[in-house]
Amino acid sequence: MSREIILILVFIVATLLGYKLINAVPSLLHTPLMSGMNALSGITLLGVIAVTAAADTLLGQLLGVLGLVAAVINVVSGFGVTDRMLRMFKGGKAHEEAGQ
Repeated sequence: MSREIILILVFIVATLLGYKLINAVPSLLHTPLMSGMNALSGITLLGVIAVTAAADTLLGQLLGVLGLVAAVINVVSGFGVTDRMLRMFKGGKAHEEAGQ
């Protein structure tokens, strides 16, 4: 089996496993677990960088850059949503001092 086919199969299995795991989490736990998932998204970012650096073809490099952009958006927006969530849980006085 060629290297590309193995990588595609790993991607498909990871996608299906991730979908199954996310559906198994109760709705009440999605928001608290999102903060921890930001750290895992950082690991995804490192993986994309490593795979892009090892790409042999131009197509592989372009797909790596696309994956890199998607991973960066995921990490930045995840931390943004987590920050907003934490501001919602601040006390009344701290919330008013923040100008909200």
